[in-house]
Amino acid sequence: MTGGLIALAAALVAATALGLALRWRAGRFRMATDVLTEADLGGRLGAQATLVQFSTAFCAPCRPTRQILAQVAGMADGVTQVEIDAAERLDLVRRLRINSTPTVLVLGPDGAIVKRAVGLPRKADVIAALGTAIEPSVPGAAAPVGGEPT
Repeated sequence: MTGGLIALAAALVAATALGLALRWRAGRFRMATDVLTEADLGGRLGAQATLVQFSTAFCAPCRPTRQILAQVAGMADGVTQVEIDAAERLDLVRRLRINSTPTVLVLGPDGAIVKRAVGLPRKADVIAALGTAIEPSVPGAAAPVGGEPT
């Protein structure tokens, strides 16, 4: 009886730790190392950057993610937004190891994946990730996102 309770407590602790780790990681951007072409996207790459969202029809957080990406894309010139239906593009899903939706990719002007996030991202995190993709026009200057340069 005592051994069973110890095993149950250990399983609960392990499951809680795993759940907390996955929750902390959701929506956070991390580095990625692949390149997408206009043929992959079914549209044009942005002159500065491209925000790509992989979605599915029954994905609840995909709608607010789409709205956040549209707002951020509208804040900077040369930034485009592309949404890809994961069910229709299984080739890309497999190649990029997309395991859940929404998955957001931030591409540089050459199509290289600069950042990647799984889950509903915060607007501030999308802006920060976009800032790493947009190259400054003046060496050493910060790229303006959403406003006039300072």
